[in-house]
Amino acid sequence: MILFQQERCYLCHQPIPSIIGWRAIFSPEKDQYLCPVCECKLEKIAGETCRICCRPFRHLDEKFRHGDLCHDCLRWEQDPEWQGHLDKNTSLYLYNDFLKEVIAVFKFRGDYIVAKVFADQIHEVLQRMKADVVVPIPLSEERLYERGFNQAEALLLEAGCTSTPLLTRVHSEKQSKKSRSERIHLPQVFAINPQIDIQGKNIVLIDDVYTTGSTLRHAAKLIKKEGAAGIQSLTLGR
Repeated sequence: MILFQQERCYLCHQPIPSIIGWRAIFSPEKDQYLCPVCECKLEKIAGETCRICCRPFRHLDEKFRHGDLCHDCLRWEQDPEWQGHLDKNTSLYLYNDFLKEVIAVFKFRGDYIVAKVFADQIHEVLQRMKADVVVPIPLSEERLYERGFNQAEALLLEAGCTSTPLLTRVHSEKQSKKSRSERIHLPQVFAINPQIDIQGKNIVLIDDVYTTGSTLRHAAKLIKKEGAAGIQSLTLGR
């Protein structure tokens, strides 16, 4: 009889060391998706952060900090075209080399199972955010065909959360190929579903990475025009 079936890490595929003891025998344990090594490589965002974008201040030169805002968010908020659209972004981890590789495997190599790794945390954070409507940042039809699934929607579904298809997206060059300036000055790439009522509601946008904030702000701007009360976002990486 096998009492303990050794699980493998979803990221590095190495065996996860079993916890052996009376509690392990008689108490149902949560599924383990990460080995201790991979878990340590994911750097959780902690400490003082920018009020809007969640950028950790400990990684930022003091001259690029303005009170509770980083320099980038200050510039966004000083621009009348963009100020006040995105209330707050929450990111789980720093976008270090390890997370960059994890997201590449998830997003560009189609390893859907990676979404399970972050499901519990996504669910927990969304519960605290108290959203009326949760919206994954959409892919264009062409990009969706290439990848086979929308990574933002996958994160929501694995977290057991309802995904609302409020936005559609026109096809454009990959964001990863654009410079910072090109991302910021993109024309509007989203369209909104007029059949979904968001008047006076709190919206949470879901995406994989917050880079310049341009994608999320384009979505937030469009949604705010339709009468949403507040717009936050949740991403894996920052």
